[in-house]
Amino acid sequence: MSWRDAIVLARRSVGRRGGRAVLTVLAVALAAALLSSLLIAAGAAKERALDQVSSGGPLAGIKVDAAAPDASALESDSPRPGAPRLIDERAVARIKALPDVTSVLPVVVTPTIIVTPKKLPAAAHATHGNDQRYFESTIGTDLSHSGDLPLSVLAGRLPTEGSVNEAAVTDEFLRRVGVTNADAKALVGVELMVGAPRVVTSGTERRFRARWTRVQVVGVVSQEAGDGLLLVPLDTARTARAWTLAGNALDDLGVNPSPYTALLVVAKGLSHVSDVRAEINRVGYSTSAPEMLITQVLRYLHVVEIVLAGIGLIGLTIAALGISNAMLSAVRERRREIGVLKAVGAADRDVRRVFLVEAGTLGFVGGLIGAALGWGVARVLAAVVNKYLSSQNLRTVNVGVPFALLTLVAAGATVLALAAGTLPAQRAARLPARQAMGEE
Repeated sequence: MSWRDAIVLARRSVGRRGGRAVLTVLAVALAAALLSSLLIAAGAAKERALDQVSSGGPLAGIKVDAAAPDASALESDSPRPGAPRLIDERAVARIKALPDVTSVLPVVVTPTIIVTPKKLPAAAHATHGNDQRYFESTIGTDLSHSGDLPLSVLAGRLPTEGSVNEAAVTDEFLRRVGVTNADAKALVGVELMVGAPRVVTSGTERRFRARWTRVQVVGVVSQEAGDGLLLVPLDTARTARAWTLAGNALDDLGVNPSPYTALLVVAKGLSHVSDVRAEINRVGYSTSAPEMLITQVLRYLHVVEIVLAGIGLIGLTIAALGISNAMLSAVRERRREIGVLKAVGAADRDVRRVFLVEAGTLGFVGGLIGAALGWGVARVLAAVVNKYLSSQNLRTVNVGVPFALLTLVAAGATVLALAAGTLPAQRAARLPARQAMGEE
């Protein structure tokens, strides 16, 4: 019996038992869909993290402070050991020119007086009928590169770059006013009075002034760019800081005269972070970076991949057991057919071939359908996730067509089906012709 004859017989058998064949294919398809969708989702998540690490972004970010790290790390043109080092445009250009640096984002932290309304939405603190005043700080940075910043939007959006009347409050602001994260959205739209303070001394006279601006809260963020209650565009913070620096009693406000309070340096990837940090330290600035955190995140992602793949394989194994059961039933029902085949000269290997072709066909068709279905499910999940990521001003996840993975799933389903059909095929092959024909 040739392979062509075996395929024809297997096809006729599947056609005569269409209902059972459809159910078997559906079982394999659902299991393959589960496996492929889980692997595609896990792969997309890992690729997203690896993209952030390998191509820069907050995961490969380094925070540079104005304080000098150590006397031995300073170059000859550095200030005295332990003294703060100014971060100006020259320093920005110098660090940006370092190898393996993709971008440098300045950060300005300036003293601020924040006056909240008499009553905030969902506020838990007692207002006593008066406005609440907070002498704190405002953080300014380049919000047009939010994808490179260590921040996430909890509610609303980020201020528009160039706007002078928009601000986002930080999660520290929520704690100060007694608003929970669940109620953060209620603060969007609230108007605050924000003042840039200035202290001027003339002899023994000390005068305190403030330049007031009314701003609208457009979002709530969790961030690690600096310590403060408000997040605004860089130019807005620089303007307020310039007003404060125009005073002559900066020590009273605790203001560092450095043009920039800190820098957020994005390396080309995690493998370059250590080298970039060493170069910046040689220039004379202290640095910090979440290298160990990223390493742990990637390890956990690998564990998640293994777990999800295990769940999908369990589903495929269950489907394979279903194929085995269906094939055993087919052997019992086709005993006479097997007897006829052997009576006309079919060898054991020919009978085995027919049943293996049938099992492999069911597995292959189910694997193809399941792989395509799994890809569709992964696309739907990606759309939901991307909607959330967009609301957080984060880069979205790209789910392409992983041909290699889909092919592997379909091939795996076929192999499992062949393995599941081996025992029934062997039993059919060993069935004596006399017994198969029902003769004693």
